[in-house]
Amino acid sequence: MSGVDAPLRLAFRLARRELRGGLAGFRVFIACLALGVAAIAGVGSVSAALTHGLAQGGQDILGGDIALRLIHREAGAEELAYITESTRVSVSAEMRAMARSAGEGGARGAEGSEGRGQTLVELKAVDGVYPLYGEMTLEPAMPLADALAMRDGRPGAVVEPNLLSRLGVGAGGIIRIGEETFELRATIAHEPDRVSDGFALGPRAMISREALGGTGLVQPGSLVQYQYRIALPANARTPEDIAAWTAALNERFPDAGWRVTDRSDSAPGVRRFVERVALFLSLVGLTALVVGGVGVANAVKSYLDGKRETIATFKCLGAPGTLIFRIYMIQVLALAVVGIAIGLAAGMVAPFIVDAVAGDMIPIPAEMGLYGGPLLLAAAYGLLTALAFAIWPLARAREVPAAGLFRDIVAPVRRLPRPVYVAATAGALAVLAALAVAVAEERLFALWFVAAAAGVFVVLTLAAQGIMALSARAPRVNSPELRLALANIHRPGAPTPAVVLSLGLGLTLLVTVSLINGNLTGEITSELPERAPAFFFVDIQPDQTDALENLVTGTPGVTAFNRVPMLRGKIAAVNGVPSDQVEVTPEAQWALRGDRGITYSRSLPEGSTLVRGTWWAEDYEGPPLVSFGEDLAQGFGIDVGDTITVNVLGREITAEVANTRAIDWTSLGINFVLVFSPGMLSAAPHTVLATVEMEGSPQAEEALEREVTSRFPNITSVRVREALQAVNGLLENFAMAVRATGGVTLAAGVLVLAGAMAAGFRSRVRDAVVLKVLGATRGRILGIYVREYAALGLATALVAALAGTAAAYVVITMVMEMPWRFLPGTLALTIAAATLVTVALGLLGTWRALSVPSASVLRAD
Repeated sequence: MSGVDAPLRLAFRLARRELRGGLAGFRVFIACLALGVAAIAGVGSVSAALTHGLAQGGQDILGGDIALRLIHREAGAEELAYITESTRVSVSAEMRAMARSAGEGGARGAEGSEGRGQTLVELKAVDGVYPLYGEMTLEPAMPLADALAMRDGRPGAVVEPNLLSRLGVGAGGIIRIGEETFELRATIAHEPDRVSDGFALGPRAMISREALGGTGLVQPGSLVQYQYRIALPANARTPEDIAAWTAALNERFPDAGWRVTDRSDSAPGVRRFVERVALFLSLVGLTALVVGGVGVANAVKSYLDGKRETIATFKCLGAPGTLIFRIYMIQVLALAVVGIAIGLAAGMVAPFIVDAVAGDMIPIPAEMGLYGGPLLLAAAYGLLTALAFAIWPLARAREVPAAGLFRDIVAPVRRLPRPVYVAATAGALAVLAALAVAVAEERLFALWFVAAAAGVFVVLTLAAQGIMALSARAPRVNSPELRLALANIHRPGAPTPAVVLSLGLGLTLLVTVSLINGNLTGEITSELPERAPAFFFVDIQPDQTDALENLVTGTPGVTAFNRVPMLRGKIAAVNGVPSDQVEVTPEAQWALRGDRGITYSRSLPEGSTLVRGTWWAEDYEGPPLVSFGEDLAQGFGIDVGDTITVNVLGREITAEVANTRAIDWTSLGINFVLVFSPGMLSAAPHTVLATVEMEGSPQAEEALEREVTSRFPNITSVRVREALQAVNGLLENFAMAVRATGGVTLAAGVLVLAGAMAAGFRSRVRDAVVLKVLGATRGRILGIYVREYAALGLATALVAALAGTAAAYVVITMVMEMPWRFLPGTLALTIAAATLVTVALGLLGTWRALSVPSASVLRAD
């Protein structure tokens, strides 16, 4: 046996013997690790289940092996012949439209034949082979072709169930879409490719392609998307075959302007949303684990405090410091494995719990199962956290001589471990941060989050030192209870640093999230509606604009009517470089995904301010010029004089960048990132987008909307308040998930606080015995501790409130560029709750300390 092996085997044997005594002192240690690991493993497992479901169900979600999307126009004869060669193709047209109850065979409204309701719908006109993949399920059950077929001279429609209540009609009722009436034959129970369509402002209404022509909705320039879903031959569906087919298609039609998606990434927008939410929640879970790391350090310190006599005896018998370090490091790692295992077990079952509780609410076909990647990552985080926070107190015990260990009982001395242990602690923390950034899809976001968490950690550490210094320098007060309470905050071995760190991190996170969510909700529900128009009217034909304006402006309560031409175009190249090769910042990549709304104008749009360059003259008739949004221009790295190429209706238009603009999006008025000079775009088929500002009751708004859509059936109305409510619903769901994960952080903080109180139990017992011997009653002793814990909790909450408010202010004003609203209610609730929790946990430990008989303590000392 070598000289190295012998001490190591001895360390294992002694560690095993000590662990036979049970887990006393390590329950908080295990709970902190288990909670943080469970949060990370659970979020990762649920995210993996969702993304795996998107990947596995790619064909069904996309509706084909490949999907092509065109805006405004259908595929030409040559294009259609190419994509239908040796493939099966399903063609659908999708757009937003207005649906109205017609009062025939359904619920008759107060206004007779026009029924009693109308609403915005997501209209989808499908052909006879839809869907190529997946199953369309209707209630009552029937083939889709039968439900949409023409009967007695009237086409059929199927809709999502909530459309029935909005229109006040039932199954078999009659609704009007555009200029055509439809019989409601069934409701949609499952639409296989619904997820790939993205965010919806209204319920789905589905009709046949043949019936779409009768609606009169498809006009030149109408905002209609044509989807060509393609099923390749059964022997040519491998990823390599799909990539080859797509490459050949783009080579054959380089200027088609369509957006190509394949089943490997069937819903990229949904996937990105899931990944970003999962990233944020995982980082929040990591914060919970770091908070738990404070509990790990406290638990190790408390355990070693209870082993002072044992460690001193080992050293008196000649045991080297290395052996002491190894003995207790082995114990810490063994117990860390227990905590990590408990956390992993909870993370494993998280997807199944989510599926059982909220499976029906998740629109994504999740593949629930066990995913090794998230579990291994959570285990690595847990192990690194245990090491990072355990090395320091272990190294301290290794360095202190036997006599010093005994003196620490009554006079603890603060010492730094050897540089090698300081470096090991810093290294473990650095690896923990590097791992969090390395595995993140959005590394810049992860880096900022980790840096912010580290900054808050440092701020709270300094705040704890500041609180102790202030209490030490506080003026002498007459009340002995308050004087002793202040002394307890800064005395040697005080739990102040642990309390401030543990509660402070969790509270700071919750304050930040609550303030950000409160500001967003307030902006969407109160501020934006006050500034925003009442309606957006879409798909207005140019020859309808004057009549529409006369109708709207003649309505009582209307204060403004604004209109601009609108087209859709896809950025094809920047300075001659194809869009798929352009290097842009992550914040600007959205502009290269799919098509964008564009317009042309002779004058600078309202809500815009020139930043670089000059605006063209009102009578300008030269080569195409374009005005770029300043933020996007910076993301693209372009300047005045550069060129941008946009594909509009299959034709590429190259324009010189004349200027850049700062755009105020918070007005919700009409504005576009790309504004072209008049000329070439003026002659292209396009529609007009209009906004209406109106004062009056919701009933007056409904009456105007009904009048406009009845007189102009092809015009679609988007009510801004309803759209904002839909957005606010998404924000509330996201905030709920963040609060739930943030609650884990706070729970870890409470555990750490409980552990800190437990770690100081022995000193509390001695203090209580001394006070009782000096004649203090139980009530007066409790009064001392109530004041101490109330002051400590209040100070921690104030620090967390300030840090959280500063973080939220930066995010709202600098990142989101929105006005800041101070929310005193949120801060007051945080401060009160933190104070109460601190007092409650402190008094719980104090009551136990008061119950210990004085005689036994005095005999032991």
